[in-house]
Amino acid sequence: MAPDSRAVAGGVAELDVLIIGAGLSGIDAAYRLQTECPALSFTILEARQTLGGTWDLFRYPGIRSDSDMSTLGFPFEPWDSDVAIADGPDILRYIQNTARKYGIDRRIQYGHRVVAADWSSESARWLVTVETGGETKQLRCRFLYACAGYYDYARGYMPEYPGIERYQGQVIHPQQWPENLEVAGKRIVVIGSGATAITLVPALAAQGAQVTMLQRTPTYVINLPRRDKLAAWLRKRLPDAAAGAVTRWKNIGITLFFYHYARKKPQQTREKILHLAKRQVGEGFDVEKHFGPSYKPWDQRLCIVPNGDLFKTIRAGKAAVVTDRIETFTETGIRTQSGEELQADIVVSATGLVIQLLGGARVSVDGELVDTSKKMVYKGMMLDGVPNLAFAFGYTNASWTLKCDLSAQYVCRLLNDMQRRGRDICVTRREADAQSESMVDLESGYIQRAKSVMPQQGAAAPWRVHQNYLLDLAATRFSGLDDGAMHFEKAQAKTRSAA
Repeated sequence: MAPDSRAVAGGVAELDVLIIGAGLSGIDAAYRLQTECPALSFTILEARQTLGGTWDLFRYPGIRSDSDMSTLGFPFEPWDSDVAIADGPDILRYIQNTARKYGIDRRIQYGHRVVAADWSSESARWLVTVETGGETKQLRCRFLYACAGYYDYARGYMPEYPGIERYQGQVIHPQQWPENLEVAGKRIVVIGSGATAITLVPALAAQGAQVTMLQRTPTYVINLPRRDKLAAWLRKRLPDAAAGAVTRWKNIGITLFFYHYARKKPQQTREKILHLAKRQVGEGFDVEKHFGPSYKPWDQRLCIVPNGDLFKTIRAGKAAVVTDRIETFTETGIRTQSGEELQADIVVSATGLVIQLLGGARVSVDGELVDTSKKMVYKGMMLDGVPNLAFAFGYTNASWTLKCDLSAQYVCRLLNDMQRRGRDICVTRREADAQSESMVDLESGYIQRAKSVMPQQGAAAPWRVHQNYLLDLAATRFSGLDDGAMHFEKAQAKTRSAA
């Protein structure tokens, strides 16, 4: 692959690698490329006007990480604080500082939205169509790397609430939180029970709002310390890199142990979670009703509350929890199916995301549109039958960045091997009779709603999505590239020329 990023074919600029998205996974991919593939040219296209992805988009009160920062952060730039569950603005500054430190910010083209990518087997190139500044332009690249996350940045999921047209108050989705919204003294109903809802409730109460969390079904909620005492101790005694590595591996181990324990002993795990919740929220609160889901732990994601802030807010009487279904919106609030009237000046619909892959771009291979729901995912990062394309998709049971960094390192291995051996095309192909199932083994609503776009996984490696860092580490860093599923080819134009 040629390193000259100024190469032009037919008036269209050409690169070796094109990264879509400048969030955590995009910055990580850029670092790996410039470090491990220094001969290759690349750029990052970012649809918005700034980097940071999720951590710049979401501005609702209390936004924070839903996993520890030693694993959510970059392994090459250790999180420099003992605050394990960090606030959104601090995470954004960390991403910005990392991009600036390694010169990655100079590789980003802002306001460039990828709308289509068309692969040509003849030239072994992607023709990428981009909207920018009200115009459309095209780029060519040899390898396309989608690091644009897994949800639509333009809109969140909003159910069709009965009677909502009658409601006279304000309805907000956290993805479009109004700037400088005054909530002190307001009656606020937060609809939802996931990470966003349990973050918003204590944050809004702290700002003086009267808050009710209205949930259809409860979620398992776990209290974790906001600060990591071991990380603080290590940082005083070891260099930052060593302290960061030890803390990172400690948290990887704890997460893996807890997840597998919960899956093997779901009833014991459930009892322990509810016991701890009852101790923290106090007597007189129906923990089984409001924090005891009917499903097993990790059938859906567990939620973390740092220093038990949600439990403390409920115990202090500053917030209430109602577990019921919505019958209808009224002029002044919400009436539940049990007949309870919830008065609300503001309703926050913390009801989740709209899933999309590949940044929402239309992708085709030799003129045939790619239906991602019909594809099987290879090593959790490539689609069968789609050449020279990878995408970043993190863990659902651990930090997002853990898997994304492994994927980025594997892509670099792949690109270096192709360059060294003169290969133009890498493409994975599954067996015709391969059994398939949903790529993400969760019952969460946002996953169930995304069946029309989510790829499938297979029964065994390399088509199995492990949700296990150690297994993925072995599969991406130490396994051979020629595994029978990965195929390498020459461009058709070169083959004809050689003939």
